[in-house]
Amino acid sequence: MSVEHFTSDDASTWFQRLDQQIFLADVLSQDSGAAMSVGFGRYRKGEKNPWKMTYDEALIITSGVFTVEGPSGSVTAHAGEVIYLRAGTEVVYAADEDTELVYVTYPHWLAATESSAEARRLDDFHEVRTPENVV
Repeated sequence: MSVEHFTSDDASTWFQRLDQQIFLADVLSQDSGAAMSVGFGRYRKGEKNPWKMTYDEALIITSGVFTVEGPSGSVTAHAGEVIYLRAGTEVVYAADEDTELVYVTYPHWLAATESSAEARRLDDFHEVRTPENVV
C-alpha cells in the first residue's frame, strides 16, 4: 500500500520502561518493508528516560509538553511542535506534562539499537497491555 493511516489504536504491542509510566509502540516497524519506523509514545509528567541515539529521530508532540536534554542544552516542545535528534547524541527524554507524541526514525530504531553498543538499553523495556489510562 502506498498511502497508510495510523492511530495509537493500531499499535499491536506496547512496551513499558521498567516500572515507569513510559510506554512506546511502533505502528510501522522494520518488518513493514518501510525505510523508517513510526510509533507512539506516552509519558506521564515527570518521567525521564536516558538514551543514546543510534538513528535520526523526529518527535512530534501531539499533547503535553516534552523536553529533550542534550549535550548542548535542553529543547522543549509543546503540542504541534517537533524536536529533531541526530544519531550519536546522548539525550534524556523528559515529560514536563503528561505527553503523547509520535516518533519517526531513520533507519529503524530497533535494528539500529540492537546492532549497536547501546543494545543493553533495550533490556529496560517489557511488553504490556495497551496503556489506556496513560495520557
